[in-house]
Amino acid sequence: MAYHINGLNLTIEKVVQVARHYEEAAIAPEAYERMEKSRQLVEKMVANDEVIYGITTGFGKFANVSISNGQLDQLQENLILCNTAGVGAPLPEEVVRAMMLLRANSLVRGNSGIRPVVVERLLEMLNKKVHPVVPEKGSVGASGDLAPLSHMVLVLLGKGEAYYEGQLMPGGAAMEKAGIEPVRLKAKEGLSLCNGTQAMAAIGALAVYDALNLSKIADIAGALSAEALEAIVAAFDPRIHEIRPHSGQIETASNLRKLLEGSEILKQADHCKVQDAYTLRCMPQVHGASKDAINYVKAVIETEINSVTDNPLVFPEEGEVLSGGNFHGQPLALAMDFLGIAVAELANISERRTERLTNPALSGGLPAFLTERGGINCGFMIAQYTAASLVSENKVLAHPASVDSIPTSASQEDHVSMGTIAARKARSILENAQNVLAIEILCACQGIDFRKGKPAPRTSAAYEMLRERVPRLENDRELYYDINEAVKLIKEGKIVKVLEDY
Repeated sequence: MAYHINGLNLTIEKVVQVARHYEEAAIAPEAYERMEKSRQLVEKMVANDEVIYGITTGFGKFANVSISNGQLDQLQENLILCNTAGVGAPLPEEVVRAMMLLRANSLVRGNSGIRPVVVERLLEMLNKKVHPVVPEKGSVGASGDLAPLSHMVLVLLGKGEAYYEGQLMPGGAAMEKAGIEPVRLKAKEGLSLCNGTQAMAAIGALAVYDALNLSKIADIAGALSAEALEAIVAAFDPRIHEIRPHSGQIETASNLRKLLEGSEILKQADHCKVQDAYTLRCMPQVHGASKDAINYVKAVIETEINSVTDNPLVFPEEGEVLSGGNFHGQPLALAMDFLGIAVAELANISERRTERLTNPALSGGLPAFLTERGGINCGFMIAQYTAASLVSENKVLAHPASVDSIPTSASQEDHVSMGTIAARKARSILENAQNVLAIEILCACQGIDFRKGKPAPRTSAAYEMLRERVPRLENDRELYYDINEAVKLIKEGKIVKVLEDY
């Protein structure tokens, strides 16, 4: 059964279902009337030769150039053609699918003046898996994501390139094979389709979903490391966190207490220390701050994916078309930079725990690099190098894109957000962090193998899930296989679900 979009209640979880798991989407019945009314107002204004930006005028610096009635349809197609100036590798399929869904969800609100049939065709492409080739670079995130969205729309017109049934082909051929008739744009429709924030919002929605999962993984990895390093659990006492009541901090401390409850390793540990290093003792404060940041970004994204972000905007009840700036990506630009920083910190503290696990001067009796036969074997020595490399790269990527602005369109668009760059950076940071936390989980489970007693029931469940895929490291082997398997375990979300259900 298809999910019906109405522009008002789309969630990040539903975006993931459509983008990654191919759930179909359709227009909600109540949205048709709204779209019809806004379209009627556009056609009335065109018939009356009213001067309206982007409908009867040119775009950007050409806003003062009037377009004759006979050229209005060509104006809209030309807008899409001239905007397809993107470069770089294609965006992943899941991002393109999310873009298509989000663009349609914005249009069905009935403030864009587009014909329902155009949105129906866009959703038909989505449902039949015609995936446009959309280059990842070229948006400054101010008049929305003009280049990425125009590459998406190009296939709707029977042009450009698309993937269909696993094959790259001309957009027109993909549409023909899928049995979809291309559209011919009419007044306002090109602008309605390409003027918006849906590329950065699509990347952001998927990244936030994964970051929420990763924040839970960070607690699990930290708990495994806490057992392997025989940590002092008093640092997670609820009394400490109740008097500094940040919600993420309280949640993380609670998670760690639950995860470590019943640990024989920690019960039998012969502590010769008063307190642990910050990477163990301050997990609630560090993980918690990142959780709070991610939840803030989630709220921004969920507002944006239910917003109307093109220009001009049509208000049929008042009979007005207003020009504004809802296409500007600043809310997302700041949020995505924040997301990148928050996730980078989860990786930073994880890598330091990996260092403690592999460094015999810091590990509390674990063998150097977690191997019994050091010298002939290097164990996890180079895995820590990899983690260090990734967190260093993240520090470069975490520099905010949103603090930059370069004027475009002859300074008509004289402040831009760089929001799509911020979103792409956040996605890259997330992918690096998934690998860093996978390495920590591998090292922590190896460390647990050297301790006396059983781990806690919940950490045992996580340990067993890893060991079903990755055996204990007895002698050196190709570690990238192990890392890849651990990353898959993280991305699948199974380890989180098992522990949440425990």
